[in-house]
Amino acid sequence: MHVPTIIERKRDGKTLDEGEIRHLVQAFTDGSMPDYQMSAFAMAVYFQGMDAGETAALTRAMLESGTSFAWPSHAPRVVDKHSTGGVGDKVSLVLAPLLACDGLWVPMISGRGLGITGGTLDKLESIPGFRIGLSADEALAQIGRIGVVMMGQTESICPADKKLYALRDVTATVPSRPLIVASILSKKLAESLDALVLDVKHGSGAFMKTREDAVLLGEAMREVGTAMGVETRVCYHPMDEPTGRAVGNALEVAEAIESLRGAGPADLRDLVLTLAGEVSGAGREQLAAWLDDGTAFDKFREMVVAQGGDPGSLDAFEQVHPAPVVREVRSPRSGEVRRVDAEAVGRAANALGAGRSQAEDAVNPAVGFDRIVKVGERITAGDPIARIHAGSENDADAAGMSFLSGFLCE
Repeated sequence: MHVPTIIERKRDGKTLDEGEIRHLVQAFTDGSMPDYQMSAFAMAVYFQGMDAGETAALTRAMLESGTSFAWPSHAPRVVDKHSTGGVGDKVSLVLAPLLACDGLWVPMISGRGLGITGGTLDKLESIPGFRIGLSADEALAQIGRIGVVMMGQTESICPADKKLYALRDVTATVPSRPLIVASILSKKLAESLDALVLDVKHGSGAFMKTREDAVLLGEAMREVGTAMGVETRVCYHPMDEPTGRAVGNALEVAEAIESLRGAGPADLRDLVLTLAGEVSGAGREQLAAWLDDGTAFDKFREMVVAQGGDPGSLDAFEQVHPAPVVREVRSPRSGEVRRVDAEAVGRAANALGAGRSQAEDAVNPAVGFDRIVKVGERITAGDPIARIHAGSENDADAAGMSFLSGFLCE
């Protein structure tokens, strides 16, 4: 098959058959199709979309580009969660160890940041020594011992998605619904799950700006997941303000640790408990108890040790990555907080170095925001509404202006 012709057909709004999609994915995976052609195809899909059949074929082709986990016959219920992204979304760091407290197996394969959405892997790598690059054999052994692993894709799991994931971030094709569905479900189906809960976000800080678009995405994922034999639940949550009070890799890990110890922001805790309840047999009261009594934190620490991380760093994590400049943003007026725009905060954090503008960019674990006020709180003019962690005074100046551009108090 002729790759430019396939790209041209999708560019013109034609429906591709499974053979064409499979050929394109195989060529991209084995390197015979260059990145610029896949970038063109991704842009064509962004503008023309894909129907349900095409989306399922793309998901299947990406899944079959690599291998899948094979669990032993005695394995308990295998579950996972995926979020469509958001600003300050550190839910996975709390949820995965919490679910393992229920005797579930949680093989969480995560990704790096996309657009203004922070990546779970980037956050985990702010833990000194933490290894995300486990082999499939290492992951299976760890799951058998402690019930949870949080890792990146291995070379053998969905290699097509791994390559496309990086391209989407730097070609402005992240919000494409078919590409989102195929990316999420190819990785999750490679985990050979019994159940999957999808946290679909909508709002200024999400890829889906409206609830209607979020529902279209959620139903598309539910349809594909169910058709491929996985119990698939979907929850919808707004992302107009950041989740919790911290945005930035190490800052979010510190906040996740607070939540694992029974503290932390109420909105983060509520979200974790809601998602856990979708796939766990334990009731909400029991799940909350595992957060409050330290059981979930102990499981997180166990995972950190298993993956080479320094458990001592968890006891005072806010001191592990000090930023050169730490500065408060203060409210220009008194009143009730009406808006803390997630998109503005996310873009400001990325500009500080918490995210990427090119696939090969490194992230700075130290930078971002914490102590962010929440919508509905009452404040007085001059009160701190956030704290900036920056690499320089100039970066802090720009971040403060960006934050205030999305802030409303009246």
